[in-house]
Amino acid sequence: MTVPAPPFDRLDAHELAQALGLVEEIEQYLAGLPAPVPPPPPPANPHGGFRQPWNHGHPLPRRSLLDLLARRPARPVEVTVAGHLRLTSRYLAEAGWTQGALWDARGRVCLLGAQAAVLAHGYGTAYTVRRARAQVMEVLHTTGRAVPSPDVWNDRPGRRQAEVHALLDRAGARARLLGI
Repeated sequence: MTVPAPPFDRLDAHELAQALGLVEEIEQYLAGLPAPVPPPPPPANPHGGFRQPWNHGHPLPRRSLLDLLARRPARPVEVTVAGHLRLTSRYLAEAGWTQGALWDARGRVCLLGAQAAVLAHGYGTAYTVRRARAQVMEVLHTTGRAVPSPDVWNDRPGRRQAEVHALLDRAGARARLLGI
């Protein structure tokens, strides 16, 4: 004996849910749930929450076949004066800052040491460094700090690393304004 199929075609789902009390039960369940949590804000760093290397965004110096055959270092990566000052500030932030020496045993560098390190890593030329130092001197002189060199200013007692970064930022902004 076969059981006939229920008459689903004649069944109203809304009436059935009302009759069984499902609508009230679902509404009570939903009312007891906690309010939805808003999504977390995006990280402040556009590249994510991890630390970037000091030379991020710049290509690594690559030795060409001719460089390999001639046993010479790679050609330097071209950077503007403003780019060199930005890289100097980033290198200084990563390596740490010191006074009275180009670098110390812990690897910290002074302003000149950071510029030399950026140059030694293959970014820019000695001409770029000289022009960048000229921009730093211009900023020092226009802000009323007459010193014979940025190194004397760097090594003054009481100087803070934040002041060095601010100086590099101002000199970089000046170089960008001049288009160099």
